[in-house]
Amino acid sequence: MPRRRSSDRRAARRAAGVLIVDDTPDVRELYGEYFTARGFRVVTARDGEAGIATATEHRPDVIVMDLSMPRLDGITAIRHLKADHRTRKVPVILLTGYPYKAIEEGALEAGADAFMTKPCLPEDLERQVHQLLDQARPHTAA
Repeated sequence: MPRRRSSDRRAARRAAGVLIVDDTPDVRELYGEYFTARGFRVVTARDGEAGIATATEHRPDVIVMDLSMPRLDGITAIRHLKADHRTRKVPVILLTGYPYKAIEEGALEAGADAFMTKPCLPEDLERQVHQLLDQARPHTAA
């Protein structure tokens, strides 16, 4: 029986976690089911306040955050996440239906690591998630 490499064992033990924060149940369900099927651990939240609490509790590896939500919008939630030592290093993708440059600039100023517009294919979102995860991982020489 071949031995598994240690990196394979680590990957099998702990899949990357994605937090999806969106006030639209269909969006949470669509991306949640997609990422689960692709092997990610998924948690969801319905608004910015719940997103902050969920991120603090579950410590995801990346957060997908909607912009326009009740109770607390995505940009304000990102500011809170980036100000908290427990979540400041978690990459955040702001996902919105508003494709305006000023919103993108505001999101990046608030601390978002990426900006994407809806409609967004799950495959495109997954590519962005992988890119952020790769940037966040320390690279070691082989």
